[in-house]
Amino acid sequence: MFLIPYFSDYFAQTKEKGGEVLKKALIIVDYQKDFVDGVLGFKEAEALEKPIARRSEQALEEGWDLLFTLDVHDESYPQTIEGKHIATHCRRESEGAQLYGAVKAFLPKAKAAFEKQTYGSLELADYLKKQQYEEVELAGVVTDICVLSNAVLVRSTLPQAEITLNRRLVASPDYDKQQKALDIMAGLHINITEM
Repeated sequence: MFLIPYFSDYFAQTKEKGGEVLKKALIIVDYQKDFVDGVLGFKEAEALEKPIARRSEQALEEGWDLLFTLDVHDESYPQTIEGKHIATHCRRESEGAQLYGAVKAFLPKAKAAFEKQTYGSLELADYLKKQQYEEVELAGVVTDICVLSNAVLVRSTLPQAEITLNRRLVASPDYDKQQKALDIMAGLHINITEM
């Protein structure tokens, strides 16, 4: 994990409701070049660039914390279980590991970013537990792999939080697998919306 200083008043990053300060976070999962126009790229991921950038801007304006997960691998990746099934991607310090397009501009504004070497980020889960967010929204790729894995971690870490996933802000190269993943997340009481 690396923390990114985003200097603003605490109350500007949260919303008040009924006298309580509600902490909210938007998590962008793995929206990196290799998943969009690189080795694992697909056209549905490319179409997410502007909607994710718009949602990130809106979330920041509304006082939400912005968090990123970043898939990052080293030279040993092909020997891992994951690497035996998925092409090498997001090599550390490579162009493919960078956030894609307009979304990259939001990294300096993020509260934190979490490098991970596999599907879900345990560091993200630890961070969420400490922060005790009451509302979380997920976006990014790939719906049926890393988005799903991190959604399960968010639900397990914050069992009382309102968790939302806008189906227009996630994508998978396999439509059927995406639909199954959305059904699984709905079964975990994650709100699946289409705004």
